[in-house]
Amino acid sequence: MGNSIQNIMAVVAIAVFMLAGCSSEKEKGGNSKGAPKSRAIPKVDAYIVVPSTLVNEITVSGSLLPFEEVELKNEVAGRVVKLNLPEGRFVKAGTLLVKIFDDDLQATLRKLQAQQGIQEQILKRQSELLEVNGISQTDYDQASLTVSSINAEIEVVKAQIRKTEVLAPFDGVIGLKNISPGAVVSTSTLLATIRQENKLKLDFSVPEKYSGMITQGLNVKFNIQGDTAIYNASVMATEQGIETSTRNLRVRAMVEKPAKTLIAGAYANVQLLLGENTNALLIPTNSIIPQERTKSVIVAKGGKAHFVEVQTGIRTTGTIEIVSGIQPGDTVITSGVLFLKEGMKLDFASIKSNAL
Repeated sequence: MGNSIQNIMAVVAIAVFMLAGCSSEKEKGGNSKGAPKSRAIPKVDAYIVVPSTLVNEITVSGSLLPFEEVELKNEVAGRVVKLNLPEGRFVKAGTLLVKIFDDDLQATLRKLQAQQGIQEQILKRQSELLEVNGISQTDYDQASLTVSSINAEIEVVKAQIRKTEVLAPFDGVIGLKNISPGAVVSTSTLLATIRQENKLKLDFSVPEKYSGMITQGLNVKFNIQGDTAIYNASVMATEQGIETSTRNLRVRAMVEKPAKTLIAGAYANVQLLLGENTNALLIPTNSIIPQERTKSVIVAKGGKAHFVEVQTGIRTTGTIEIVSGIQPGDTVITSGVLFLKEGMKLDFASIKSNAL
């Protein structure tokens, strides 16, 4: 019995010793893992804000259009008896281009002119008789009314005859004709087009925020695809209202004495110089932290990060203008902005101070 008790006590002692050892190891391990480690300060790049020159220039798309362009159509249906549509040739305003058959109208006109002559003679005799009281005033008025009625009918027929003629509305170049002599045309038939050749219009649109900078006479530069030459145009008018669907303002400029390479309908890249600011505060675009309704940058003060709300202006390639929020001489963080928190200490990898 004594030996059994001794064996049990020995086993208990060994178990207690082993538990004590494990507890000691856990405490050591816990101390080693729980000990606070010194957090590394992130290295960041920074830029010292200095005033720079900002050229307010935007590039938009545009189209070249004829200064004047008309689709030539006849006002009355009929058969073409005369055709003068020289394709690609210049014609003067008022040139007869197309003549529709009008023999019936001409016959009616001659008939009315004959009646006019007879009635005018009658009216003259009536006037002489009226002076000697040979007729009543009523008879004279009736003869005068007849003459006036015939004159009105003559004017109506002349107007109908004019509708059988298609005249050049202005000096211009005829496009491709769509009819031949003898063709029977309706009022919807497209005969040809005529375009003014010595001027072109340049139509383009600018975003709403630039609408106040577009003034009459503003010079714009543009080029077309396949041509490296730069051409000039002058703003002549703007649409007096912003398009609600695009929030853009339509602008029209005039190109005087266009080169032979400029063709109506061509696509154009339009460059507008809207001003120059020699004291603009520019920072790299990657310094901006976009938020739901605002934008912020991180400014270094006393070696720590501070978030500052800013208002931005014109964006260029790689830079953005800061309208308010920072001052010249402020040090703006340009890298690692997403990993910094308010008040965090900063370690600078590089600091740039040259104008962007």
